[in-house]
Amino acid sequence: MRKILAATLPAFALLAACSAPAAPKTEAPAAPAAPAFQRTAAVPQQAGDSYYVRAAKAVDARIAERGVKPAKNVILFIGDGMGVSTITAARIYAGQARGVDGESYRLTMETLPYSALSKTYSNDFQVADSASTATAMVTGVKTNSRTLGITSGASYDNCATVDGHRTDSLFDLAERAGLATGVVTTARLSHATPASTYSETPNRDWEAYVGAQGAAAGSCEDIAAQLIDWPEGDGFEVAFGGGRSNFMKQGTPDPEEPVKTSFRRDDRDLIAEWEAKDDHHKYITDLAGFEAEDFTGEDKVLGLFDNSHMQFDLDRADDPAGEPSLAEMTRAAITRLSQDPDGFVLMVEGGRIDHAHHAGNAARALSDTDAFDQAIAAALDMTSRDDTLVIVTADHSHTLTISGYPSRGNPILGKVDGGAGGGYMKAIDGKPYTTLSYANGPGACRAVGGDLVCTRLDLTDVDTTDKDFLQQSEVPMLSEAHGGEDVAVFASGPGANLVSGVIEENEIFQVMGRASGLVAAPATDE
Repeated sequence: MRKILAATLPAFALLAACSAPAAPKTEAPAAPAAPAFQRTAAVPQQAGDSYYVRAAKAVDARIAERGVKPAKNVILFIGDGMGVSTITAARIYAGQARGVDGESYRLTMETLPYSALSKTYSNDFQVADSASTATAMVTGVKTNSRTLGITSGASYDNCATVDGHRTDSLFDLAERAGLATGVVTTARLSHATPASTYSETPNRDWEAYVGAQGAAAGSCEDIAAQLIDWPEGDGFEVAFGGGRSNFMKQGTPDPEEPVKTSFRRDDRDLIAEWEAKDDHHKYITDLAGFEAEDFTGEDKVLGLFDNSHMQFDLDRADDPAGEPSLAEMTRAAITRLSQDPDGFVLMVEGGRIDHAHHAGNAARALSDTDAFDQAIAAALDMTSRDDTLVIVTADHSHTLTISGYPSRGNPILGKVDGGAGGGYMKAIDGKPYTTLSYANGPGACRAVGGDLVCTRLDLTDVDTTDKDFLQQSEVPMLSEAHGGEDVAVFASGPGANLVSGVIEENEIFQVMGRASGLVAAPATDE
Protein backbone atom coordinates (compact mmCIF):
# COMPACT_ATOMS: atom_id res chain seq x y z
CA MET A 1 0.00 0.00 0.00
CA ARG A 2 2.86 2.40 0.89
CA LYS A 3 4.46 1.70 -2.49
CA ILE A 4 1.18 2.47 -4.28
CA LEU A 5 0.74 5.74 -2.37
CA ALA A 6 4.33 6.70 -2.99
CA ALA A 7 3.94 6.04 -6.70
CA THR A 8 0.71 7.97 -7.02
CA LEU A 9 1.63 11.02 -4.92
CA PRO A 10 3.65 12.74 -7.67
CA ALA A 11 0.70 12.37 -10.05
CA PHE A 12 -1.74 13.82 -7.51
CA ALA A 13 0.64 16.67 -6.85
CA LEU A 14 0.96 17.40 -10.55
CA LEU A 15 -2.85 17.30 -11.01
CA ALA A 16 -3.38 19.63 -8.09
CA ALA A 17 -0.79 22.02 -9.42
CA CYS A 18 -2.48 22.09 -12.82
CA SER A 19 -6.02 22.54 -11.54
CA ALA A 20 -5.44 24.93 -8.62
CA PRO A 21 -5.63 28.67 -9.29
CA ALA A 22 -2.30 30.39 -9.49
CA ALA A 23 -1.19 31.86 -6.19
CA PRO A 24 -0.95 35.63 -6.21
CA LYS A 25 2.59 36.93 -6.52
CA THR A 26 3.96 38.54 -3.39
CA GLU A 27 7.19 40.36 -2.88
CA ALA A 28 9.68 38.72 -0.54
CA PRO A 29 9.86 40.57 2.76
CA ALA A 30 12.80 42.90 3.04
CA ALA A 31 15.72 41.40 4.89
CA PRO A 32 15.94 42.80 8.40
CA ALA A 33 18.73 45.19 9.19
CA ALA A 34 20.89 44.48 12.20
CA PRO A 35 19.67 46.23 15.34
CA ALA A 36 22.49 48.34 16.64
CA PHE A 37 22.31 47.64 20.39
CA GLN A 38 21.50 51.34 20.85
CA ARG A 39 24.31 52.15 18.43
CA THR A 40 24.10 54.86 15.81
CA ALA A 41 25.55 53.57 12.55
CA ALA A 42 28.25 55.90 11.26
CA VAL A 43 29.31 56.97 7.79
CA PRO A 44 33.13 56.80 7.89
CA GLN A 45 35.09 59.62 6.33
CA GLN A 46 36.40 57.24 3.65
CA ALA A 47 32.87 56.33 2.50
CA GLY A 48 33.35 58.12 -0.84
CA ASP A 49 36.43 56.06 -1.75
CA SER A 50 35.73 53.90 -4.81
CA TYR A 51 37.01 50.72 -3.13
CA TYR A 52 34.79 51.41 -0.12
CA VAL A 53 31.73 52.05 -2.28
CA ARG A 54 32.09 48.81 -4.24
CA ALA A 55 32.60 46.72 -1.12
CA ALA A 56 29.70 48.38 0.68
CA LYS A 57 27.34 47.66 -2.21
CA ALA A 58 28.52 44.06 -2.50
CA VAL A 59 27.87 43.32 1.18
CA ASP A 60 24.63 45.30 1.18
CA ALA A 61 23.37 43.10 -1.67
CA ARG A 62 24.10 40.00 0.39
CA ILE A 63 22.28 41.50 3.36
CA ALA A 64 19.25 42.15 1.16
CA GLU A 65 19.24 38.48 0.13
CA ARG A 66 20.15 36.82 3.42
CA GLY A 67 19.52 39.26 6.23
CA VAL A 68 21.97 39.76 9.05
CA LYS A 69 21.64 39.16 12.77
CA PRO A 70 23.02 41.74 15.20
CA ALA A 71 26.46 41.17 16.67
CA LYS A 72 27.18 42.60 20.10
CA ASN A 73 30.89 41.74 19.84
CA VAL A 74 33.35 41.34 16.98
CA ILE A 75 36.65 39.44 17.07
CA LEU A 76 38.93 39.59 14.03
CA PHE A 77 41.67 36.93 14.03
CA ILE A 78 44.49 37.57 11.55
CA GLY A 79 47.12 34.90 10.99
CA ASP A 80 49.79 37.05 9.37
CA GLY A 81 50.99 35.26 6.24
CA MET A 82 48.73 32.26 6.91
CA GLY A 83 48.00 31.13 3.36
CA VAL A 84 46.03 28.03 2.45
CA SER A 85 49.20 25.91 2.22
CA THR A 86 50.14 27.06 5.73
CA ILE A 87 46.72 26.03 7.04
CA THR A 88 47.02 22.60 5.41
CA ALA A 89 50.54 22.01 6.68
CA ALA A 90 49.62 23.31 10.16
CA ARG A 91 46.63 20.95 10.25
CA ILE A 92 48.92 17.98 9.64
CA TYR A 93 51.56 19.38 12.01
CA ALA A 94 49.04 19.90 14.83
CA GLY A 95 47.52 16.45 14.41
CA GLN A 96 50.89 14.71 14.34
CA ALA A 97 52.04 16.71 17.38
CA ARG A 98 49.04 15.31 19.25
CA GLY A 99 49.71 11.76 18.15
CA VAL A 100 46.74 11.49 15.82
CA ASP A 101 46.25 11.33 12.08
CA GLY A 102 47.40 14.68 10.75
CA GLU A 103 45.76 14.57 7.35
CA SER A 104 42.24 14.17 8.76
CA TYR A 105 42.80 16.41 11.78
CA ARG A 106 40.71 19.58 12.00
CA LEU A 107 41.98 22.89 13.22
CA THR A 108 39.53 24.93 15.27
CA MET A 109 39.32 27.55 12.53
CA GLU A 110 38.20 24.86 10.09
CA THR A 111 35.15 24.08 12.23
CA LEU A 112 33.60 27.51 11.72
CA PRO A 113 30.43 27.16 9.63
CA TYR A 114 31.03 29.84 6.96
CA SER A 115 34.04 30.34 4.70
CA ALA A 116 35.23 32.29 1.69
CA LEU A 117 38.35 33.21 -0.26
CA SER A 118 39.71 36.73 0.07
CA LYS A 119 41.51 38.65 -2.71
CA THR A 120 44.51 40.36 -1.12
CA TYR A 121 46.01 42.65 -3.78
CA SER A 122 46.61 46.28 -2.76
CA ASN A 123 45.95 49.43 -4.78
CA ASP A 124 49.42 49.39 -6.28
CA PHE A 125 50.83 45.87 -5.75
CA GLN A 126 49.74 42.54 -7.18
CA VAL A 127 51.30 40.86 -4.13
CA ALA A 128 50.61 43.05 -1.12
CA ASP A 129 52.17 43.73 2.27
CA SER A 130 50.63 43.57 5.75
CA ALA A 131 50.03 47.32 6.10
CA SER A 132 47.77 47.70 3.07
CA THR A 133 45.95 44.42 3.65
CA ALA A 134 45.26 45.15 7.32
CA THR A 135 44.02 48.60 6.34
CA ALA A 136 41.63 46.97 3.88
CA MET A 137 40.13 44.78 6.61
CA VAL A 138 39.70 47.46 9.28
CA THR A 139 38.76 50.48 7.13
CA GLY A 140 37.11 49.02 4.01
CA VAL A 141 39.51 50.57 1.48
CA LYS A 142 42.35 49.13 -0.53
CA THR A 143 45.34 51.40 -0.30
CA ASN A 144 48.95 51.57 -1.37
CA SER A 145 51.36 49.01 0.01
CA ARG A 146 53.57 50.20 2.88
CA THR A 147 50.96 52.72 4.06
CA LEU A 148 48.58 52.45 7.01
CA GLY A 149 45.12 53.84 7.68
CA ILE A 150 45.01 56.18 4.68
CA THR A 151 43.37 55.88 1.28
CA SER A 152 45.18 55.33 -2.00
CA GLY A 153 45.16 59.05 -2.76
CA ALA A 154 48.00 59.59 -0.30
CA SER A 155 51.59 58.97 -1.34
CA TYR A 156 54.06 56.63 0.29
CA ASP A 157 56.60 58.36 2.54
CA ASN A 158 54.95 61.78 2.17
CA CYS A 159 53.25 63.29 5.22
CA ALA A 160 51.90 66.25 3.26
CA THR A 161 49.56 63.97 1.31
CA VAL A 162 47.83 62.41 4.33
CA ASP A 163 45.27 65.13 5.08
CA GLY A 164 42.17 64.56 3.00
CA HIS A 165 42.95 60.85 2.77
CA ARG A 166 42.42 59.73 6.35
CA THR A 167 40.08 56.92 7.40
CA ASP A 168 37.98 55.78 10.34
CA SER A 169 38.86 52.24 11.37
CA LEU A 170 36.31 49.89 12.89
CA PHE A 171 38.13 50.48 16.18
CA ASP A 172 37.71 54.26 15.87
CA LEU A 173 33.99 53.76 15.31
CA ALA A 174 33.69 51.28 18.18
CA GLU A 175 35.33 53.70 20.62
CA ARG A 176 33.06 56.54 19.51
CA ALA A 177 30.05 54.30 20.08
CA GLY A 178 31.18 53.49 23.62
CA LEU A 179 32.31 49.91 23.02
CA ALA A 180 35.41 48.39 24.58
CA THR A 181 38.34 47.75 22.24
CA GLY A 182 41.48 45.67 22.33
CA VAL A 183 44.39 44.55 20.19
CA VAL A 184 46.54 41.46 20.82
CA THR A 185 49.56 40.41 18.79
CA THR A 186 52.76 38.43 19.02
CA ALA A 187 54.49 41.08 16.89
CA ARG A 188 55.36 44.60 17.97
CA LEU A 189 52.25 46.60 18.86
CA SER A 190 53.44 49.27 16.45
CA HIS A 191 53.88 46.72 13.64
CA ALA A 192 51.71 46.97 10.54
CA THR A 193 48.75 44.73 11.38
CA PRO A 194 48.01 45.84 14.95
CA ALA A 195 48.84 49.45 14.06
CA SER A 196 46.09 49.46 11.43
CA THR A 197 43.56 49.66 14.26
CA TYR A 198 44.71 53.12 15.42
CA SER A 199 47.37 54.56 13.10
CA GLU A 200 47.44 56.74 10.01
CA THR A 201 50.85 57.00 8.34
CA PRO A 202 52.35 57.07 4.85
CA ASN A 203 55.18 54.76 5.93
CA ARG A 204 54.62 51.62 8.00
CA ASP A 205 58.27 51.65 9.11
CA TRP A 206 57.89 54.87 11.11
CA GLU A 207 57.21 52.92 14.29
CA ALA A 208 59.40 54.99 16.63
CA TYR A 209 60.33 58.06 14.59
CA VAL A 210 59.48 59.72 11.29
CA GLY A 211 62.09 59.42 8.55
CA ALA A 212 63.87 62.47 7.20
CA GLN A 213 62.05 62.50 3.86
CA GLY A 214 58.65 62.27 5.51
CA ALA A 215 59.47 64.91 8.09
CA ALA A 216 60.59 67.27 5.35
CA ALA A 217 57.38 66.69 3.41
CA GLY A 218 55.07 67.53 6.30
CA SER A 219 54.19 66.77 9.87
CA CYS A 220 53.58 63.13 10.87
CA GLU A 221 53.51 61.39 14.23
CA ASP A 222 55.30 58.09 14.70
CA ILE A 223 53.15 54.98 15.07
CA ALA A 224 53.93 54.17 18.72
CA ALA A 225 53.07 57.74 19.71
CA GLN A 226 49.79 57.45 17.83
CA LEU A 227 48.79 54.52 20.04
CA ILE A 228 49.34 56.55 23.20
CA ASP A 229 47.76 59.69 21.71
CA TRP A 230 44.84 57.84 20.07
CA PRO A 231 41.97 60.31 20.58
CA GLU A 232 39.03 57.95 20.14
CA GLY A 233 36.71 57.35 23.11
CA ASP A 234 38.61 56.32 26.20
CA GLY A 235 41.21 54.32 24.25
CA PHE A 236 42.08 50.65 24.28
CA GLU A 237 41.09 48.58 27.28
CA VAL A 238 43.86 46.12 26.44
CA ALA A 239 46.87 46.31 24.12
CA PHE A 240 49.20 43.31 24.28
CA GLY A 241 52.27 42.56 22.20
CA GLY A 242 55.95 43.29 21.84
CA GLY A 243 57.90 46.40 20.90
CA ARG A 244 58.98 48.09 24.14
CA SER A 245 61.87 49.71 22.28
CA ASN A 246 59.48 51.93 20.36
CA PHE A 247 57.79 53.27 23.52
CA MET A 248 60.79 54.08 25.77
CA LYS A 249 62.53 57.47 25.50
CA GLN A 250 65.78 57.49 23.58
CA GLY A 251 68.76 55.92 25.28
CA THR A 252 66.70 53.94 27.79
CA PRO A 253 68.03 50.39 28.33
CA ASP A 254 65.53 47.58 28.04
CA PRO A 255 64.49 46.21 31.47
CA GLU A 256 65.06 42.59 30.39
CA GLU A 257 67.96 43.08 27.97
CA PRO A 258 69.96 46.13 29.12
CA VAL A 259 72.34 45.88 26.17
CA LYS A 260 69.42 46.92 23.99
CA THR A 261 68.18 50.51 24.11
CA SER A 262 65.18 52.42 22.83
CA PHE A 263 64.65 52.93 19.11
CA ARG A 264 63.09 56.34 19.72
CA ARG A 265 64.91 59.53 18.75
CA ASP A 266 63.10 61.83 21.17
CA ASP A 267 62.64 62.14 24.91
CA ARG A 268 59.03 61.03 25.02
CA ASP A 269 58.50 58.21 27.50
CA LEU A 270 55.31 56.75 26.04
CA ILE A 271 55.03 54.10 28.74
CA ALA A 272 55.07 56.76 31.47
CA GLU A 273 52.51 58.76 29.50
CA TRP A 274 50.22 55.72 29.37
CA GLU A 275 50.49 55.18 33.12
CA ALA A 276 49.93 58.88 33.81
CA LYS A 277 46.54 58.96 32.09
CA ASP A 278 44.80 57.84 35.31
CA ASP A 279 45.09 55.31 38.12
CA HIS A 280 43.51 52.57 35.99
CA HIS A 281 46.13 52.69 33.22
CA LYS A 282 48.53 49.86 34.00
CA TYR A 283 51.70 48.62 32.31
CA ILE A 284 53.10 45.07 32.44
CA THR A 285 56.25 43.60 30.93
CA ASP A 286 56.38 39.89 31.68
CA LEU A 287 54.46 36.74 32.55
CA ALA A 288 54.53 37.46 36.28
CA GLY A 289 52.93 40.87 35.78
CA PHE A 290 50.42 39.38 33.39
CA GLU A 291 49.41 36.67 35.85
CA ALA A 292 49.14 39.19 38.69
CA GLU A 293 46.73 41.46 36.81
CA ASP A 294 42.99 41.21 37.58
CA PHE A 295 41.36 41.42 34.17
CA THR A 296 37.87 41.43 35.67
CA GLY A 297 38.49 44.95 36.95
CA GLU A 298 38.57 48.40 35.37
CA ASP A 299 42.26 48.58 34.50
CA LYS A 300 43.32 49.52 31.00
CA VAL A 301 46.37 47.38 30.44
CA LEU A 302 49.33 47.96 28.13
CA GLY A 303 51.42 44.82 27.93
CA LEU A 304 54.78 45.06 26.17
CA PHE A 305 56.37 41.66 26.63
CA ASP A 306 59.52 42.01 24.56
CA ASN A 307 61.99 44.58 23.31
CA SER A 308 60.92 43.78 19.76
CA HIS A 309 58.62 40.99 18.58
CA MET A 310 57.51 38.41 21.12
CA GLN A 311 59.09 34.95 21.04
CA PHE A 312 58.07 32.26 18.59
CA ASP A 313 55.88 29.74 20.33
CA LEU A 314 58.61 27.08 20.04
CA ASP A 315 60.99 29.41 21.88
CA ARG A 316 58.79 30.86 24.63
CA ALA A 317 60.13 28.40 27.21
CA ASP A 318 63.62 29.79 26.61
CA ASP A 319 62.61 33.35 27.59
CA PRO A 320 64.00 33.99 31.10
CA ALA A 321 61.30 36.53 32.03
CA GLY A 322 58.53 34.55 30.46
CA GLU A 323 55.81 35.62 28.04
CA PRO A 324 52.12 34.73 27.96
CA SER A 325 50.96 32.61 25.04
CA LEU A 326 48.66 34.03 22.40
CA ALA A 327 45.81 31.96 23.83
CA GLU A 328 46.47 33.33 27.33
CA MET A 329 46.53 36.90 26.04
CA THR A 330 43.31 36.28 24.13
CA ARG A 331 41.57 34.93 27.24
CA ALA A 332 42.72 37.91 29.29
CA ALA A 333 41.60 40.36 26.60
CA ILE A 334 38.12 38.86 26.32
CA THR A 335 37.80 38.74 30.11
CA ARG A 336 38.57 42.45 30.32
CA LEU A 337 36.53 43.52 27.30
CA SER A 338 33.52 41.52 28.44
CA GLN A 339 33.22 43.80 31.47
CA ASP A 340 31.68 46.39 29.15
CA PRO A 341 27.93 45.72 28.78
CA ASP A 342 27.88 47.62 25.49
CA GLY A 343 30.07 45.05 23.72
CA PHE A 344 33.57 45.05 22.27
CA VAL A 345 35.73 44.88 19.15
CA LEU A 346 38.99 42.91 19.35
CA MET A 347 41.82 42.09 16.94
CA VAL A 348 44.05 39.08 17.64
CA GLU A 349 47.08 38.63 15.38
CA GLY A 350 49.36 35.63 15.09
CA GLY A 351 52.09 37.93 13.86
CA ARG A 352 55.08 35.65 13.85
CA ILE A 353 53.71 33.10 11.39
CA ASP A 354 54.79 35.63 8.78
CA HIS A 355 58.24 36.16 10.29
CA ALA A 356 59.05 32.45 10.34
CA HIS A 357 58.02 32.16 6.69
CA HIS A 358 60.25 35.11 5.76
CA ALA A 359 63.11 33.19 7.37
CA GLY A 360 62.24 30.06 5.38
CA ASN A 361 61.59 28.29 8.68
CA ALA A 362 58.46 26.15 8.37
CA ALA A 363 58.71 24.57 11.84
CA ARG A 364 58.23 27.87 13.64
CA ALA A 365 55.59 29.03 11.14
CA LEU A 366 53.49 25.90 11.70
CA SER A 367 53.96 25.95 15.46
CA ASP A 368 52.82 29.57 15.60
CA THR A 369 49.83 28.71 13.42
CA ASP A 370 48.94 25.96 15.89
CA ALA A 371 49.26 28.49 18.75
CA PHE A 372 47.08 30.92 16.80
CA ASP A 373 44.46 28.21 16.37
CA GLN A 374 44.50 27.56 20.12
CA ALA A 375 43.75 31.25 20.66
CA ILE A 376 40.73 30.87 18.38
CA ALA A 377 39.58 27.89 20.45
CA ALA A 378 39.93 29.97 23.61
CA ALA A 379 37.81 32.76 22.14
CA LEU A 380 35.08 30.40 21.01
CA ASP A 381 35.04 28.82 24.44
CA MET A 382 34.54 32.21 26.11
CA THR A 383 31.96 33.72 23.77
CA SER A 384 28.58 32.84 22.32
CA ARG A 385 27.81 32.39 18.65
CA ASP A 386 24.50 34.10 19.40
CA ASP A 387 26.10 37.52 19.93
CA THR A 388 29.76 37.40 18.84
CA LEU A 389 30.94 37.55 15.24
CA VAL A 390 34.28 35.75 14.88
CA ILE A 391 36.23 36.11 11.63
CA VAL A 392 39.48 34.22 11.06
CA THR A 393 41.62 35.06 8.05
CA ALA A 394 45.09 36.02 6.83
CA ASP A 395 46.29 39.30 5.43
CA HIS A 396 48.27 37.60 2.66
CA SER A 397 49.97 34.31 1.85
CA HIS A 398 53.56 33.06 1.47
CA THR A 399 55.37 30.86 -1.04
CA LEU A 400 55.22 27.66 1.03
CA THR A 401 54.44 24.56 -1.02
CA ILE A 402 53.46 20.98 -0.08
CA SER A 403 54.55 18.44 -2.68
CA GLY A 404 56.42 15.29 -3.61
CA TYR A 405 54.04 12.34 -2.99
CA PRO A 406 54.89 11.57 0.65
CA SER A 407 52.97 8.62 2.05
CA ARG A 408 50.09 9.09 4.47
CA GLY A 409 51.39 9.90 7.94
CA ASN A 410 54.86 10.93 6.82
CA PRO A 411 56.13 13.74 9.13
CA ILE A 412 55.06 17.03 7.58
CA LEU A 413 58.50 18.51 8.33
CA GLY A 414 60.27 15.38 7.10
CA LYS A 415 61.82 14.20 3.88
CA VAL A 416 59.54 12.59 1.30
CA ASP A 417 59.57 8.84 1.87
CA GLY A 418 59.44 6.19 -0.80
CA GLY A 419 56.69 4.23 0.97
CA ALA A 420 56.77 0.57 2.08
CA GLY A 421 60.24 0.98 3.59
CA GLY A 422 61.71 2.13 0.31
CA GLY A 423 63.82 4.93 1.81
CA TYR A 424 63.66 8.51 0.64
CA MET A 425 62.48 9.58 -2.77
CA LYS A 426 65.21 11.29 -4.80
CA ALA A 427 65.23 14.21 -7.18
CA ILE A 428 67.12 13.94 -10.48
CA ASP A 429 70.23 15.22 -8.68
CA GLY A 430 70.13 12.03 -6.58
CA LYS A 431 69.35 13.87 -3.33
CA PRO A 432 66.26 13.52 -1.11
CA TYR A 433 63.90 16.46 -0.66
CA THR A 434 61.34 17.63 1.90
CA THR A 435 57.57 17.78 1.61
CA LEU A 436 57.67 21.48 2.42
CA SER A 437 59.67 23.98 0.41
CA TYR A 438 59.53 27.63 -0.60
CA ALA A 439 59.50 29.19 -4.06
CA ASN A 440 62.10 31.67 -2.85
CA GLY A 441 64.04 32.51 0.28
CA PRO A 442 67.25 31.95 2.25
CA GLY A 443 67.05 28.17 1.96
CA ALA A 444 68.46 28.27 -1.57
CA CYS A 445 72.01 29.02 -0.45
CA ARG A 446 74.31 28.38 2.50
CA ALA A 447 77.70 29.51 3.69
CA VAL A 448 80.53 27.00 3.25
CA GLY A 449 84.01 28.02 4.34
CA GLY A 450 83.28 31.70 3.82
CA ASP A 451 81.75 31.13 0.38
CA LEU A 452 78.09 31.25 -0.59
CA VAL A 453 77.06 27.91 -2.12
CA CYS A 454 73.74 27.77 -3.92
CA THR A 455 73.71 24.15 -5.04
CA ARG A 456 71.20 21.95 -3.28
CA LEU A 457 72.34 20.40 0.00
CA ASP A 458 72.20 16.61 0.35
CA LEU A 459 69.59 16.15 3.10
CA THR A 460 70.18 12.43 3.62
CA ASP A 461 71.72 12.87 7.07
CA VAL A 462 70.02 16.16 7.96
CA ASP A 463 67.25 16.30 10.57
CA THR A 464 64.74 18.39 8.65
CA THR A 465 62.29 18.28 11.59
CA ASP A 466 64.65 20.36 13.76
CA LYS A 467 63.09 23.72 14.59
CA ASP A 468 66.10 25.58 13.16
CA PHE A 469 66.08 23.81 9.79
CA LEU A 470 65.41 26.13 6.84
CA GLN A 471 63.41 24.55 4.04
CA GLN A 472 65.07 24.60 0.67
CA SER A 473 63.91 27.16 -1.85
CA GLU A 474 64.23 27.71 -5.55
CA VAL A 475 65.09 31.40 -5.89
CA PRO A 476 67.82 32.64 -3.52
CA MET A 477 66.64 35.62 -1.48
CA LEU A 478 67.68 36.96 1.91
CA SER A 479 64.03 37.01 2.97
CA GLU A 480 61.30 34.80 1.55
CA ALA A 481 58.54 36.85 -0.11
CA HIS A 482 54.79 37.03 0.31
CA GLY A 483 52.45 35.01 -1.87
CA GLY A 484 49.69 36.65 -3.87
CA GLU A 485 47.04 33.93 -4.03
CA ASP A 486 43.68 34.29 -2.29
CA VAL A 487 43.56 33.45 1.41
CA ALA A 488 40.88 31.67 3.43
CA VAL A 489 38.26 33.39 5.56
CA PHE A 490 36.34 31.44 8.23
CA ALA A 491 33.45 32.90 10.22
CA SER A 492 30.86 32.15 12.87
CA GLY A 493 28.22 34.12 14.74
CA PRO A 494 25.94 37.00 13.68
CA GLY A 495 26.98 38.25 10.23
CA ALA A 496 28.97 35.13 9.37
CA ASN A 497 26.37 34.28 6.72
CA LEU A 498 27.74 37.20 4.69
CA VAL A 499 31.09 35.41 4.32
CA SER A 500 30.94 33.20 1.22
CA GLY A 501 32.31 32.80 -2.27
CA VAL A 502 35.28 34.87 -3.42
CA ILE A 503 35.30 38.30 -1.80
CA GLU A 504 37.42 41.39 -1.84
CA GLU A 505 39.51 41.71 1.31
CA ASN A 506 38.03 45.11 2.13
CA GLU A 507 34.53 43.58 2.25
CA ILE A 508 35.51 42.09 5.63
CA PHE A 509 35.20 45.59 7.11
CA GLN A 510 31.66 45.89 5.78
CA VAL A 511 30.68 42.49 7.19
CA MET A 512 31.95 43.44 10.64
CA GLY A 513 30.62 46.97 10.50
CA ARG A 514 27.14 46.14 9.28
CA ALA A 515 26.65 43.16 11.62
CA SER A 516 27.78 45.22 14.62
CA GLY A 517 25.61 48.19 13.67
CA LEU A 518 28.65 50.48 13.68
CA VAL A 519 28.66 51.19 9.93
CA ALA A 520 25.76 52.65 7.99
CA ALA A 521 24.35 51.05 4.86
CA PRO A 522 25.48 52.66 1.61
CA ALA A 523 23.32 55.41 0.21
CA THR A 524 20.89 54.20 -2.44
CA ASP A 525 21.29 55.53 -5.97
CA GLU A 526 18.54 57.99 -6.84
